[in-house]
Amino acid sequence: MNYTISVAQRASQSSRRVSVALVSEHDELICSAFEGEVRGASWYRTLRSKIQKLGTASAHSAYLTINTLSGDNSFELGDLLKDVHIDRVHIGLPDPALTSYLDDDPVTARGRIHRFPDDLQREILAQNQGVYAASEQNIECNPHYSTHRISETVSSRLTSKGFVLSRSDVNANRGRAALASLLRHRYGIEHEEADRAVGDALSEAFDSKYGTYDYAFDARAANLRWTDDFMSVYGKSSTRSLPAVNVLNVGVGAGYEAVALFADCPQITFVDIAERGLSNISGRIPSSKTVVSSAEDLSALPDNSYDLYVSLRTYNSSFFDTSAAASEARRVLKSGAVIIVSVANGFLYTQRGCVTPGLIVPGTDFVDIYRGMGTADLIAAELDRIGFKEIRMFPTSTEIYLSAVTA
Repeated sequence: MNYTISVAQRASQSSRRVSVALVSEHDELICSAFEGEVRGASWYRTLRSKIQKLGTASAHSAYLTINTLSGDNSFELGDLLKDVHIDRVHIGLPDPALTSYLDDDPVTARGRIHRFPDDLQREILAQNQGVYAASEQNIECNPHYSTHRISETVSSRLTSKGFVLSRSDVNANRGRAALASLLRHRYGIEHEEADRAVGDALSEAFDSKYGTYDYAFDARAANLRWTDDFMSVYGKSSTRSLPAVNVLNVGVGAGYEAVALFADCPQITFVDIAERGLSNISGRIPSSKTVVSSAEDLSALPDNSYDLYVSLRTYNSSFFDTSAAASEARRVLKSGAVIIVSVANGFLYTQRGCVTPGLIVPGTDFVDIYRGMGTADLIAAELDRIGFKEIRMFPTSTEIYLSAVTA
C-alpha cells in the first residue's frame, strides 16, 4: 500500500495522482503503473500494456490508490478484473467524481475488496488535495459538519483541563480507552482520572455538536419520509405495535428523531452521553425516562428489560466502541427482542439541497462514499459475534439500517 502511494507521487501535480501495483502470492511485485506515466494514458491502459508484454493472467493482490472512473463512467478496476484474475483487491478511496452508487462498482459488488487503513487514505487525500477540495466530497459544502469537529472539541476540552493533546493525537487514538491510555502514559495519572477526563470531554463535545443540532443541515432534510423508512424496518423486524413495547433509545442527540418516532410510546427510556438533548426530550415527552450514559456502559439499566433497542446514527460516531455497545444492548434486551441501529450515510450539500452519500474520513474534510457500507458490514459482524440472529441490512437514501433479534 505504501509502495503504491509512493508511485503515485511520480504523477504530475496538475492531475489526479493514482497508481496501482500487482503482487504475487510471495509478496513480490509483478508490475505497477501510475496515471500519466505514459502521456495521455490512464493507469489502466499503461498497466494493461505491461501485463500483455509480461503475459500475466493472474495476481494474488492488487493495490489501487483511487477507484477511478473512465470517460464513459465505467470503473477501470472493473476492466482490470476482466483481464486478470486477482484474489484480493485493496482500494484506497473512491473517485472524487463519484456522487452516487453505480451498479458496476467492484467495491460495492465484490466481497473480496479490502480498504486501505485510514492513515493511508489521508495520505492519498493529501496527494490529491486540490481534486477532492473541488469535489462534492468536500464537507465544506455542509457548514455544520465543517465547523463542528468532535476531534477538535475533545482536544480543546482536554487542553483546558491541563491535558494538552493535538487534534492529530486525538485522531490517532479514536477510542475512549485508547485516549485514556494516552493520558495515563503522557501525564502519569491513574486510570480512573484519565477515563473521567476523556468521558467528560466526549460528553461536552457531543453536547456541543448535537445538543442543539439544526436539522436544516441534516441529510434527512432531503428525505422527509425518513420516519417511514424507520417504521418499514421495524415492521419487517417485529409484529408488535411500537406503543405496545418497552423501548430503549440510545443516543438521542437533540431529540428530534426521538420525538418524531417515539412520542406516542408510553414505555420509553432515552439514553445519551450529553445532557442537553435529554433535557429537550424530558420537556417534550414528559412520561419518558432519561439516563445520562454512553452506549458502551448501560450499567444503570437492568438485564433483560427491553423489547426494542434503537440507536440511530450513533454506532458510527467518533470514538465509539461497537463491541462494548453491542454487548450492552444484548444484555438489556429480553429474549426475542429486536435491535435496530443505523449508520449515517450522507451529508447534505446545502447549496444544492442534495445528499452526498458516505461518511467522513477521520481527520479530514472529505466524505468517503464507501465508508458507510463498510461500517454497516463491521457492525453486522459484531452483532453476529455477540449472538444476535436474523441480521438484516436496509440501505436508504440517508442512512443504512441494521436489524437483528436476540436469541
